[in-house]
Amino acid sequence: MTAFFALATSLLWGLADFGGGLLTRRTPALTVVVVSQGIAAVMLGAIVVATGGWSEAGPRLWFASAAGLVGPVALFSFYKALALGPMGVVSPLATLSVAVPVGVGLFLGERPGLTQVAGIAVAVTGVVLAGGPQLKGAPVQRQAILLTLLAAVGFGTVFALITEASTTVTGLFLALFVQRLTSVATGGLALCASVKRGGEALPPGGFPWTCLPALAFVGLADVAANGTYSVAAQHGPITVAAVLASLYPVVTALAARGFLGERLRGIQAAGAGLALVGTLLLATG
Repeated sequence: MTAFFALATSLLWGLADFGGGLLTRRTPALTVVVVSQGIAAVMLGAIVVATGGWSEAGPRLWFASAAGLVGPVALFSFYKALALGPMGVVSPLATLSVAVPVGVGLFLGERPGLTQVAGIAVAVTGVVLAGGPQLKGAPVQRQAILLTLLAAVGFGTVFALITEASTTVTGLFLALFVQRLTSVATGGLALCASVKRGGEALPPGGFPWTCLPALAFVGLADVAANGTYSVAAQHGPITVAAVLASLYPVVTALAARGFLGERLRGIQAAGAGLALVGTLLLATG
């Protein structure tokens, strides 16, 4: 059961990342975040009411609120990086978010084993190579790499906070609902500030109503992935769940290749692969 739900998580996250990155190529990233997370918040609110999740309210929800503040920054950075592309490089680098729990462990007095040390070295090498050192042609934009690393730190922080925000399934729904509400409020304020500074909230043609189903899919897939990952971690070793769930960049890369026809240079593909291998070593160490 752990393997099934963890692989479902990787599929959902991978497709959500692909959809979010693709939508950001037509619609401002903040708008994609606010609308998709807003739709998810409505659905989660209905689930909380149906399951009586309000009974799980308590001090732990402050962790969910904190995750809601960090989440929009991570999503905005990641979707923007995916829009700059190529997705096959950007998505694997985001799996470095697993380094955040390792850092928390170090702060609490834990010491990494040889496998984790090797994972850190391999991942850093992957980051450098995925940046695209080459003799000719344009490398992957440095901005895309920096945005992806920022997103990775944000995602890792969110995962750590959500873990502390609930101890039961109904509590998880409530925590995710509070997180999404905070995310929508935070993203909405950032969007308003961007508009006041001259930024655009909508594409030239107005609100992309034809993209509404895709926006809904991105938000709901992200929520569903959080749920399946929680189930996977509760029914088996967290290490196994984390490793299998971290395969979501493969889904994103395959979707980018299948739908967009992306092709990676050898050194970029090797770097992205090393980053993914490093992440797996960190997770299993």
